[in-house]
Amino acid sequence: MAEVSDILMSVLSTIRVPRPGDRVHKDECALSFSSPESEGGLYVCMNSFLGFGSQFVDRHHTRTGQRAYLHIARTRKVPKEDDNNSGSGDPPKKKPTRLAIGIEGGFNVEQEQYEEEVKVVLLPDRQDVTADDLTTMPDVVRERVSLAMAGLMSADSVSHALQVQQWDGEVRAESRHAADLKQLDNGVKIPPSGWRCEVCDLQENLWMNLTDGGVFCGRRYFDGSGGNNHALLHFQQTGHPLAVKLGTITPDGADVYSYDEDDMVLDPKLPEHLAHFGIDMMTMEKTERTMTELEIAVNQRVGEWEVIQESGATLRPLSGPGLTGMKNLGNSCYLNSVMQVIFNVPDFQSKYVSNIDKIFSDAPSDPTQDFKTQVAKLGSGLLSGEYSKPAPDPVEATDVSSEPRGDQVGIAPRMFKALVGRGHPEFSTNRQQDAQEFLLHFINMVERNCRSGPNPSEAFRFLVEERIVCQQSQKAKYTQRVDYILQLPVPMDQATNTEELHEAERRREEADSSGAPPPTPVRAKIPFTACMAALSEPETLTDFWSSAVQAKTTATKTTRFASFPDHLVIQVKKFTFGQDWVPKKLDVSIDVPDTLDLSALRGAGQQPGEELLPELAPPPLMTPDVEVKAPVLDDSTVSQLCEMGFPLEACRKAVYYTGNTGIDAAMNWVMGHMDDPDFSAPLVLPGTSSAPGTTPTESVSEEHLATIVSMGFSRDQATRALRATSNVLERAVDWIFSHLDDLESMEVSEGGRSATESEGAREPPPGPKVRDGPGKYELFAFISHMGTSTMCGHYVCHIKKDHQWVIFNDQKVCASEKPPKDLGYLYFYRRVTE
Repeated sequence: MAEVSDILMSVLSTIRVPRPGDRVHKDECALSFSSPESEGGLYVCMNSFLGFGSQFVDRHHTRTGQRAYLHIARTRKVPKEDDNNSGSGDPPKKKPTRLAIGIEGGFNVEQEQYEEEVKVVLLPDRQDVTADDLTTMPDVVRERVSLAMAGLMSADSVSHALQVQQWDGEVRAESRHAADLKQLDNGVKIPPSGWRCEVCDLQENLWMNLTDGGVFCGRRYFDGSGGNNHALLHFQQTGHPLAVKLGTITPDGADVYSYDEDDMVLDPKLPEHLAHFGIDMMTMEKTERTMTELEIAVNQRVGEWEVIQESGATLRPLSGPGLTGMKNLGNSCYLNSVMQVIFNVPDFQSKYVSNIDKIFSDAPSDPTQDFKTQVAKLGSGLLSGEYSKPAPDPVEATDVSSEPRGDQVGIAPRMFKALVGRGHPEFSTNRQQDAQEFLLHFINMVERNCRSGPNPSEAFRFLVEERIVCQQSQKAKYTQRVDYILQLPVPMDQATNTEELHEAERRREEADSSGAPPPTPVRAKIPFTACMAALSEPETLTDFWSSAVQAKTTATKTTRFASFPDHLVIQVKKFTFGQDWVPKKLDVSIDVPDTLDLSALRGAGQQPGEELLPELAPPPLMTPDVEVKAPVLDDSTVSQLCEMGFPLEACRKAVYYTGNTGIDAAMNWVMGHMDDPDFSAPLVLPGTSSAPGTTPTESVSEEHLATIVSMGFSRDQATRALRATSNVLERAVDWIFSHLDDLESMEVSEGGRSATESEGAREPPPGPKVRDGPGKYELFAFISHMGTSTMCGHYVCHIKKDHQWVIFNDQKVCASEKPPKDLGYLYFYRRVTE
């Protein structure tokens, strides 16, 4: 061992002991999805603490000169003959008893049992040094290397900290109604058993109202099971807020729900409140599962194939290149579905996967923090087929009678999720998110990181032409804006099964009034042609300020395509707001076609003989003594928004930036800008940041400038947009695409020449880079959502590969028998080349 000892002595200065705050990557390779459980194990650099698979550790050694790596290899233990036998050597796995992660009684995230081998490996010859070998080496070597090994093994890995944050879903807040809850002296006494719903005689899932002692059934679940909503209806009729779930009362407590606070709560006076109706907590026994236990059961079933398999069929598992599953990291199915589709777009394949060697070679010293590297790593993992292998069966291997489950080893996109979600208030969490919002977030990140070279987001980018015609003067105004997703309205009044829907609603109302079980729900059938007609029909704008008549009047707005993208994304607007502004999901079936011809929706621009509206701004508001530099805003729209609880300045900006086009457009602006840091800041008008005729002195962000320039605009145009929007990138992008006509005519000094000198020589300023071609498409993928809201439920995607539809449900990848194309949320089309 003399030679190895000498090598260790020579590299001792490169071997560090992890300190608090060091990022230790000992669970996943920085450039692949290799892990300690993979063939060849994982090599952790003992200086930078980056992890590398066997195929990438030599690259890191060559690039950095680092020689000492901690090699971690884990081998899955063979299941014992009887896992529940305490004499088998390993204790049986405990079932979770608490809706929690990372604490006693919660979900055990390290459920698999492994044999672990740890040693130091010296490159380039891959010489092994075990803990026993260190005992024969000089004290200084033994102590330093042993401390480093122990420190690395005991340190929390970055991926572990991201994946498993200690979380307790049972920590409940005290209800604000508990301390002063009014209880009626109505003589009601509740027996210790034999309860029934007072409306429908249901005998399970029963809740007692703590104000009047009424016993009613709980909520109806999405599949028709559960209760009949009578406890909720009782609250809506009486306003009595707190209810306790009968059957969960024990001397230790019970489930208490606050309908007013819409959450499970604590009632510190529960013994007193129960005693009012004759219930002695100390003598009660549990007879029903608590809400926590029900949630745990649901969480344990998440990902079960039976939940979303098609028509109960046993689906054939698939594997191979492009057929790799993705692990659900806790409500990350939205990310999994979007990225599966993204890497079926050739632009993203060529940008990130075909150039992966160059990307890895150009990666910074810490590739885990590099966007391009992590996207390339994810794309390669999905397309290579290296991780598209059946997952080890958690049950005994001798059980050959079970059907194939379709689970794969798959990949866990922890580094990617952490990177794209960093700093974002929603995508950095483990909560469920909207797949459409994540798609736009990812496209925005691609835009920011593709300032030079090909930009794959151009595959989705298209221009929208908006034509507004003043009904009084018949003069028109044309504007263009960029978009990435076509939002398709759902005209519920165009359902083809209206009579069936009315009959189903009548039966539901009868069931509610009589207490009978609810009938089978009926789904509205909306023709796709009706959705397209609703998209293309003119919209009436009231209170439109016409520059031709210098007054408010009525106008019509027509929206058309100014260009057709290579790949068209269509979002079905299933999620909407009710009259009370509560989000709801439309339960609809739409006959979405496999092929699509949108040629008739191409905008034609200014019509022959058509006059354009003069480019005049609305007159400023005037007071007797002061001229206020502010536009004319529709006070009624501002007031309506304020009444909904939004800040006044945000309401004024919403009306201003939507050009007084009505409450719907202003509301859409508010919903799309609520997360802006300056959402409530005062309205800053373009051109008011500096004196007329002078150059504004405020600086603009170079990063924001580069982002807008990468989209095809000049630096002067980008600067003007940022100054007009207080240096807020998102608003600047919106502004620049809504002022294309102004930008084309703006005078830009080139190369020190005056605008007059260069007038005849210069080309018009470039617009946004968009591709264009025929408007004929074929469907190649769609993402479906199950649940009542985008913030909950589950996402899966279907992708057409070699004329076969394939369903991707996290780690499960199977041949689809009956793809539910009529129930999708996001549809992806690609251009058909003639």
